[in-house]
Amino acid sequence: MRISRELEAAFTLAVNEARRRRHEFLSIEHLFYALLHDSDIVEVIRHCGGDVEALKRDMTRYLDDKVDRMPVGVEKSLQQTLGFQRVIQRAAAHVQSAGKEEIDPRNILVAIFREAESHAAYLLARQGVTRLDVVSYISHGVSKIGETGETGGADPSDAPEEAQDDGDDDGEGTGGRPAKNPLAQFTVNLIELAAEGKIDPLIGRDREIERTIRVLCRRRKNNPVFIGDAGVGKTALAEGLALRIHDGRVPESLRSAKIFAL
Repeated sequence: MRISRELEAAFTLAVNEARRRRHEFLSIEHLFYALLHDSDIVEVIRHCGGDVEALKRDMTRYLDDKVDRMPVGVEKSLQQTLGFQRVIQRAAAHVQSAGKEEIDPRNILVAIFREAESHAAYLLARQGVTRLDVVSYISHGVSKIGETGETGGADPSDAPEEAQDDGDDDGEGTGGRPAKNPLAQFTVNLIELAAEGKIDPLIGRDREIERTIRVLCRRRKNNPVFIGDAGVGKTALAEGLALRIHDGRVPESLRSAKIFAL
């Protein structure tokens, strides 16, 4: 397992900052401060709605005012905190499990979110930057700031860790600007294709479509599944259902339904 050149530079900056301030311990905060000077991390945070310059100011204030300094004349070897070590180990473990050989600053940033008691994680949360935001941007390029590259005055592929949904998306980015719609980026709306005349009529599958409609209209256990080898017509069934919905040839409860193909 090796570290990238960019991460090596961040480690060096973190150590230098700790020594310059005469701090006894090398902490997550020193590392996070160093990451804020990495161009890739700056891009990620800005696309997740964060203000990098404000984070730098807050981290500088924290390191200057809240961390004890060693008295002049006292010299000790710089020691890593347990939190610092956990972040590095967590990032390394995930990179290894993903079958990769190099840790980069983005892996470290994602790992920091697991240290919820750290001041670094607190500052990110205060700006509304979540772990899901970071993973979504790194993995899929899903930005919270829209196409213009602006949010709150800031300018704007590997998945570091598994993403879990943190809540509903209201469809708006920071400052009320529209965010990119993941459905539009990664799926096809079959109802819209039907409206554009891009779906051919389904022949000879009325029985399967009727059964599907009955299952969907149930109050409970309403999840139909099409199974079969490639080429038997599973996608055609979904498209046929979309055409039925577009034409209004379904019960009332399904007339406003949408079908997305991933």
